[in-house]
Amino acid sequence: MSEKVVATQAALELIRELEKKHGPLMFHQSGGCCDGSAPMCYAEGELFLGDNDILLGEIGGAKFYIGADQYETWKHTRLTIDVVNGKGGMFSLDNGTGKRFLTRSDIC
Repeated sequence: MSEKVVATQAALELIRELEKKHGPLMFHQSGGCCDGSAPMCYAEGELFLGDNDILLGEIGGAKFYIGADQYETWKHTRLTIDVVNGKGGMFSLDNGTGKRFLTRSDIC
């Protein structure tokens, strides 16, 4: 079975940069509220996880979660976390870096 979430080299570099500043990280794939459907990056433990959050995998050593409803929609895809120039999500640690995480998906 293939990995359900992977990261590009650019995403791994930004993860390392953010880890130096904030310590261990975690991600949650947003379901479309507030910041669209962006992958949100937090300091590990900063986001309260609910019973409906699913651990999809890890990228760069950071756990990557997705809500059960969002997973149901995307369960037949592999998510590739990439980085593009821009402003990160309002609550995401990539905000203010001039870069933002972006989710690309491929059908498995």
